[in-house]
Amino acid sequence: MARILLVEDDPQVGELVKRFLEKEGLLVVWARTGREALRQAWEGTKPDLVVLDRGLPDLEGLEVLKSLRDLDPLLPVLLLTGKADEDSRVEGLLEGADDYLGKPFSLKELLARIKALLRRSGKEGRRYFGPLELDLEARKAYLDGQPLKLSATETNLLFVLAQTPGRVYTREELLERVWGPEFEGSERVVDAYIRLLRKKLKDDPQAPRFIETVVGMGYRFVGE
Repeated sequence: MARILLVEDDPQVGELVKRFLEKEGLLVVWARTGREALRQAWEGTKPDLVVLDRGLPDLEGLEVLKSLRDLDPLLPVLLLTGKADEDSRVEGLLEGADDYLGKPFSLKELLARIKALLRRSGKEGRRYFGPLELDLEARKAYLDGQPLKLSATETNLLFVLAQTPGRVYTREELLERVWGPEFEGSERVVDAYIRLLRKKLKDDPQAPRFIETVVGMGYRFVGE
């Protein structure tokens, strides 16, 4: 689930785009001003892509774009604007926008352009659960933006659980999926690795953010 920062001051457009993108499986943070967008980008979890309206009430969209480029020169930015003339498009692209879409626009076209930019940036195969980020292709995990040092078994266990949040996995299922059908050890090895994972995830079993124990059954990934 890629994290999208939507910067749009029009409440109707912003709500419509946010709901549509979330329905398509994207995580959307909506900022209504340029300053709020920069605060989200600099102080919050860094987005994978920014959809930026050029006509904002406080800052010109290109000013916001320049500041985003200071944060991350490779951060994909799709610029939205009511100015559809060629000079405006060229100006936005020269200032560092990766793509340009004039208003009014089709939501399906917006989604297609977002997915294309995410593919080019290599960030389409990521999922987020609060402060936890999983890179599905690289098989890496990050907590609060910092890489987690996980063993191969810990990584496999985490990714199996996170594959279907809310689903309860029995110890037998986890043994087969993570250790393989030929494993002949005790089911308690699952409990031991869950404890290791929780420690690295800073997850309190009494108030879990990520891995919940289902008494008498097994474990499930709850996210945040």
